[in-house]
Amino acid sequence: MTSYDKSGYDLEYNAHPISDEKHRSVVAPDESGAVHGESFVAGNTLYAKLQRLAGRFGVEQRGLERVPDDERTDKTVIKLSTMWLAANMTVSTFAIGVLATPVFALGFVDSILTILFINILGITPVAFYATFGPRFGMRQMVLSRFWFGYTGVKLIAFFNCLACLGWSSVNVIVGSQLIHAVNGNVPGYAGIIIIAAGTFIITLFGYKVVHWYEMVSWAPCLIILLVVLGEFAHRGDFENLPMGSGKLETGSVLSFAAAIFGFATGWGSYAADYSVYQPVNVSRVKVFAYTFIGLFLPLCFCEMLGAAIGTATVNNPAYADAYNNDHIGGLLHEVLVPRLGNFGKFCVVVLALSIIGNNCPNIYSISFSLQSITHYAQYVPRFIWTLIATVVYCAIAIPGYTHFESVLENFMLCIGYWLAVYEGISLPEHFIFKRGFGGYQPEIYDQPKKLPPSIAALGAFCFGALGAAMGMAQVWYIGPIGKLIGGDYGGDVGFELAFAFAAITYIPFRYIEKKKFGR
Repeated sequence: MTSYDKSGYDLEYNAHPISDEKHRSVVAPDESGAVHGESFVAGNTLYAKLQRLAGRFGVEQRGLERVPDDERTDKTVIKLSTMWLAANMTVSTFAIGVLATPVFALGFVDSILTILFINILGITPVAFYATFGPRFGMRQMVLSRFWFGYTGVKLIAFFNCLACLGWSSVNVIVGSQLIHAVNGNVPGYAGIIIIAAGTFIITLFGYKVVHWYEMVSWAPCLIILLVVLGEFAHRGDFENLPMGSGKLETGSVLSFAAAIFGFATGWGSYAADYSVYQPVNVSRVKVFAYTFIGLFLPLCFCEMLGAAIGTATVNNPAYADAYNNDHIGGLLHEVLVPRLGNFGKFCVVVLALSIIGNNCPNIYSISFSLQSITHYAQYVPRFIWTLIATVVYCAIAIPGYTHFESVLENFMLCIGYWLAVYEGISLPEHFIFKRGFGGYQPEIYDQPKKLPPSIAALGAFCFGALGAAMGMAQVWYIGPIGKLIGGDYGGDVGFELAFAFAAITYIPFRYIEKKKFGR
């Protein structure tokens, strides 16, 4: 005879035959909505059997289900710094800084100032979102239900999946090109598979192993980037290019700022995923500060180093040819290999493998976005979604290795505008309508009829997208407002307008929605 607990869950099969809310988790939550670890392996379903198998090898079993208070035992707050330190102490971050001179025609001082202040602007919301993890024990996409509603968050999760897969593809192509630059006998697809396999193994085991890897992987990358800095300075190839002026300078600064902001704030859509096992009583100030520092230091250091080396592409033919022929890999090869020989090649390979640290957050967190799109995805354990995501981005990267890396990167820069919209909706909801952390009811995170109806959020999202389209200035499209700024290529104010349009429209929309629906 089948037995049920007091909430109506089938204890033998982990189903919920009594409740008509089909969205509920495949495992039984307690009265607070949290799911205890033993629930994942109870029963004789295929799901439970797979979870038991995973548990034997130490693979994390939890998906987007809320973490109960007694299982939030990760008291090492410094992990929040090393997590983001490793994720950004990579060649991908360096590449963003290089864009300043060869792409946006900026001088050195204006590049440095843009990097400094725009990174502060971009990472502040990321550090703020990280404070939600310990307070509620929820992943970022689950928290987003309180801002976008159960239906609206599906759109957010879809964009986040695109961002995770797209950036992983771009990053792994860059890493493979670095390996190929050192050893021409290694084909592009082999480098992609090597980096993707390393990323998969780490993310397969979940939160603890991801944090452990990121805690140590930043150190060799920092050492080698310091070698890059020392070798570049020793050669005397740096040029203190003068700052521009007028409309052209304004447009260039704004467009470079858009690239910096998008890269920095891009971590916001999964910030809470990496603090979710912190105790509920941990200081929010500490969580914010450690996260902020862990983002600020590597972003500024790597991007400023990239901007400095980028200045040599103007009047130094060797650097110009290296960048034009082999892009970022060519620049690093030009700095390290001519004088350092095999050691320089070793350094380039280590920087290529730093892509693993950059891709780990993408591939670990994508499973939570997939499970947020449809409740059916929760019937598939997290580690299987990790494997599927790895196969998909490799399938994108391998054919794109020699054909559309630049096209894919331009597309990803456009996808990044949605993060400004995300912040333009979530921040007003938290401060104005929720009135801080006390306005949340975490136990209703999987109950659509008690969450916001999503009408205001989706309406504001559309206006935010309109703002992005009007202000963007990309190679293939310049918006009507973007055209008014700068020279022939305009100036990118897509992020600013996306945030402003979303926030300004969301506030009245949400007021009407709450008055109508009461939630």
